[in-house]
Amino acid sequence: MWFKNLQLYRLPVPWGIELAKLEEQLARGPFQRCPSHEAMSRGWVSPRGDGALVHALNRQWLIALRVEQRLLPSSVINDEVKERAEAIEAQQGYKPGRKQLKELKERVTEELMPRAFTKRRTTFVWIDPQAGWFCVDAGSPAKAEEVIEHLRWSLDEFPLQLLHTQLSPTSAMADWLAGGDAPAGFTIDRDCELKAVGEEKAAVRYVRHPLEGDEVKSHLAGGKLPTRLALTWNDRISFVLTEKLEIKRLAFLDLLKEEAEQSVENADEQFDADFALMTGELARFLPQLVEALGGEVKEEK
Repeated sequence: MWFKNLQLYRLPVPWGIELAKLEEQLARGPFQRCPSHEAMSRGWVSPRGDGALVHALNRQWLIALRVEQRLLPSSVINDEVKERAEAIEAQQGYKPGRKQLKELKERVTEELMPRAFTKRRTTFVWIDPQAGWFCVDAGSPAKAEEVIEHLRWSLDEFPLQLLHTQLSPTSAMADWLAGGDAPAGFTIDRDCELKAVGEEKAAVRYVRHPLEGDEVKSHLAGGKLPTRLALTWNDRISFVLTEKLEIKRLAFLDLLKEEAEQSVENADEQFDADFALMTGELARFLPQLVEALGGEVKEEK
């Protein structure tokens, strides 16, 4: 139970929904297997496998959305359509028209869908209702939007907003690199990406490379801006900050995981220990990250 990415959102502080009410409303959209004629299904599953749709511990909540998709490549459909279109042409003496091809493709897709393999994935969400954090363990906003869309469908009200900071991550990262130092509590690691703002979008990537030298500063002076920067917080969490205020490659350092493994006797206890330690660390880390970016911008109601 260790998140690897964070898409960051904000809820009202505190978020007023009760745990029982959240559980009840999530039950409106549980996961069900993808029907044979459908390309995809999605719904809520128990994060810990105990039947509860919300896992609650120390006033921290965990929910999980499962998505099942049928894998039917367009190349398979197109090959079958082409073969059938050739047979139709041979039979009627001329090529099928656009409308006939469209109907043929729809029919082929419908016929092949039940035979397609399925693939599942589960996206976890940590909710801190007291501090107003809503964090999705997803590598892209699109994956997070799947969760948010299904929540909006499931809940009576869902007052969610993106996290906005006074400083953009790009300008803050540029200042840190130009000055050769990160804000208090953070250290700059050895991975970075810089991109030019011109039409060509020239990019320079550093991997396991020192970033404090003149080379990086010359790229900054030449107009390139940082879009990704690897950082470590308090020697406890390493991560990559992106220009869109996403947290990638989130890693809790080994000492933390060793703490979670102490005095646990079974898988359920390990799950709770991991979740408690992870959320405790993130609850301290995120406010300091926001402070490093100049503080939060509160949207007017």
